[in-house]
Amino acid sequence: MSELTFEQMLEDSIKTIHAGEVVEGTVIDVKPDEIVLNIGYKSDGILTRNEYTNDSGVDLTTVVKPGDTMEVKVLKVNDGEGQVVLTYKRLAADRGNKRIEEAYNSHEVLKAVVSQVLEGGLSVVVDEVRVFIPASLVSDTYEKDLSKYAGQEIEFVISEYNPKRRRYIGDRRQLISAKKAEIQKELFEKIKEGDIVEGTVKNVTDFGAFIDLGGVDGLLHISEMSWGRVEHPKKVFKVGEQVKVLIKEISGSKIALSLKFEDANPWKDAAGKYAPGTVVTGKVARMTDFGAFVELEPGVDALLHVSQIAKHHVEKPSDVLSVGQEVTAKIVDFNETDRKISLSIKALLTPEPAEEKEDADEVPVDIDAVIAAQEDDAQ
Repeated sequence: MSELTFEQMLEDSIKTIHAGEVVEGTVIDVKPDEIVLNIGYKSDGILTRNEYTNDSGVDLTTVVKPGDTMEVKVLKVNDGEGQVVLTYKRLAADRGNKRIEEAYNSHEVLKAVVSQVLEGGLSVVVDEVRVFIPASLVSDTYEKDLSKYAGQEIEFVISEYNPKRRRYIGDRRQLISAKKAEIQKELFEKIKEGDIVEGTVKNVTDFGAFIDLGGVDGLLHISEMSWGRVEHPKKVFKVGEQVKVLIKEISGSKIALSLKFEDANPWKDAAGKYAPGTVVTGKVARMTDFGAFVELEPGVDALLHVSQIAKHHVEKPSDVLSVGQEVTAKIVDFNETDRKISLSIKALLTPEPAEEKEDADEVPVDIDAVIAAQEDDAQ
């Protein structure tokens, strides 16, 4: 048997490689844009910056050093100059694809830093795989400006996995919705009607304010903001303000709130303060064709019928009265059940002798009937 030459033995001792194979190499030299590795082959492997990462600005000398070992994938066994062309990012992407597939199948919650804020959503990278999160899936509410997410680490799940089209879609909205549902469930188990709770003003509208009670919003309607009259919610509340509110009603997932605390109810002692025959002073709050409503105190309005404004005939209240005007009148009727009070200025005026008989023949005005007919205006 013929003996092998040294060259033959050396060649036999060196492994063979092929394109697509994953090999382990040792870094023997590093430049800002290139890494040279010993992969146990007759030629060294070359790993360029473009095949290491998608970040074109990275300096490779800051990420690896001579002596480090790393797994890479063979792109070409011979680049024409006898060198082996390697890739790291494609190997990472292959593994990343597997990682994304597993996360998709198991509904795993992933975490990643937002690398790009795009016009239509956010882009994150998971093991060298880019995942796109559309704007509609970023949150459970519409957000026009997504710039606040730049550089933030966020959680999401993979809602669409299509490696053939390299389409990987992330969904953050369903995680937020699920978390809110859990918080809402816990809150509804703790609260009940009649409770006084603290919340934060979240939004103020023309008809009321939405109060965040800790994951659940309650509506504080304008009619429940005070025992008195509220001109506009924005004149009373500001977004971010802390407020203690009464839970008036819970209907399914809806919560109605109130600031009409019973200990501050102005009608609580009204029977004694506004008994018939009492002379009171108040301000004209609003007027209709049939009379003027006079605020005796916040939350207590009384009706001054047009026939009770003066001894002479008054066509309409606005002919002699104006909103904000202070008037003094006598209480001629008090209905505690319906919370209605009737006033008369005329009753304070001394009648002329000739008028006494005339007044006696007059048919008295049924003030309560007028109020009942105009209940919506009186409220």
